Amino acid sequence: MQPESIISLIDEVVPSLDRDLIDVRRAIHRHPELAGSEVRTAALVADQLRAAGLEVSTGVGGHGVVGILDCAEPGATIGYRADMDAVAMDEASESEFRSQVDGAGHLCGHDIHTAIGIGVARTLARVRDQLSGRVVFYFQPAEEALTGAKAMLDARVLELAEPDEIYALHCAHIPVGTFAVMPGGGLPGHDNFDLELSGPEAADKAEEIAARIASWSTVRPPATPEQHEQLLADLLVEDGPLARFVFAGAWISRDETRAQVTTHGWIKAWPDESYPGIRERVMDLVQDVCGAEGLNHLTFREAPFPAMVCSVDLSESAAQYFRGAFGADAATVLHAPFPFNGEDFAYFLNRVRGAMFFVGVANPAAGLSGIVHTPTFAADERAIALGVRAMAGWLATRLYVLAD
Repeated sequence: MQPESIISLIDEVVPSLDRDLIDVRRAIHRHPELAGSEVRTAALVADQLRAAGLEVSTGVGGHGVVGILDCAEPGATIGYRADMDAVAMDEASESEFRSQVDGAGHLCGHDIHTAIGIGVARTLARVRDQLSGRVVFYFQPAEEALTGAKAMLDARVLELAEPDEIYALHCAHIPVGTFAVMPGGGLPGHDNFDLELSGPEAADKAEEIAARIASWSTVRPPATPEQHEQLLADLLVEDGPLARFVFAGAWISRDETRAQVTTHGWIKAWPDESYPGIRERVMDLVQDVCGAEGLNHLTFREAPFPAMVCSVDLSESAAQYFRGAFGADAATVLHAPFPFNGEDFAYFLNRVRGAMFFVGVANPAAGLSGIVHTPTFAADERAIALGVRAMAGWLATRLYVLAD
């Protein structure tokens, strides 16, 4: 069947799932589980996938869930990843489905990601007789800790059914009904270091290093609605103010028993090739403040955490698809990454060609900011059905293209 006919079928299916998927999202939202503790959410996901007729594996890389959907005829394999964990932050909301767990809230939209992932699986299951190939759904734990993707990969998850391409969708504070793609871009990686100092001047040296590290930042997190709007505008500019950036800082801990002070530094930068030079800069700083001896007490993480970099051609093709499905203004192209976020989907993209897209969840007129990792994060739930339509149609289209 031609993609246009399959997409018409998908568009007929999605409205029938809308209310149920909103209920699923709210059930997850009421009971957020932090990284590594996604027991209840994983069980809900597994039940939903089994009911849709998928082959389901649980306990993958922690509480990860994998669902395999085999279509009517053999063909290519497409992967789809959603994350399930919550943020360690209290929710400032009075909604009827607000978090019932102190110190935890779905303030990054992973409840929406999970509901959309379930919706895509259920939708494609309904039209599987018209498709060729296989779709593998990865519901990942511990994204907020940036450990879940690697744990699933270490559990040899790709060998269950090796995908030819893989995709993910993330919430963003862009208007509901719109999408964004990041060809050749994505989200920055990061690097960390620890510097252990002792002696009478240790505290002063640690403070100086922390202050000088922070001074390297070329960007600052937006603090007002106007600054958020400026950030979005800067992301749209090719070779603009965010084509290169550094966002850095440090915090200090003290061990009174050992009379030791430790500076814990972190750096996020773009492009990803910046990190070797930044490590040299850190070493020069330590030597300048502490002398050559200080380098003996400086340790970096084994390797910088990788940036998430999306396929250029797949991202651009997806933008064309979204515009065809939702209107000429439905997809924007981001030419720079959000400087303040990271994503362990990077590990999947290091192994499999693919991309992450953003789905808009903001509706300022309704008081729904869509700004993730804030206590007031709130999302327009129309984004769930829109995300399901977009990704189910896109995955079906890719199965058809790869089978051609």
